[in-house]
Amino acid sequence: MTGQKEYAMDVEELSARGLSLRQKFFGEADVQKRMQAAGDFGAPLQHIINAYVYGDVWSRDGISNDVRSLVMLAMTAATGRTAEFRVHAKGAKANGCTLPQIQNVLLLIAMYCGIPAAIEPHQIVAEIFGSDAIQPEEKK
Repeated sequence: MTGQKEYAMDVEELSARGLSLRQKFFGEADVQKRMQAAGDFGAPLQHIINAYVYGDVWSRDGISNDVRSLVMLAMTAATGRTAEFRVHAKGAKANGCTLPQIQNVLLLIAMYCGIPAAIEPHQIVAEIFGSDAIQPEEKK
């Protein structure tokens, strides 16, 4: 469990920590592109994402970042948020998630949420992982 010291952390410190973690997962260029996508209007939301999503929740002890990534893939696939699924699929790769792990998550999505919810995420993973997403017997 996170100690009291974590809760007393300055918001700017959380934001800096979150930005650093976010860049580690997704790359500096992709993060900057996402942060600037809505200009000044989107700046407050980006601050919340950096400080609270990545600086706080993603930085907590209890589960590893690869597990968090698999959870994010499941949630974004199940809710049809394919743009966010794409972002988190890249993060899952950076966090060391394996193709069998991701495939199993998407098969669960197909069974519990419906096959249409799993089709586009399968395509996105194949695109992001490239030739690694092809089973050895399928490679030519």
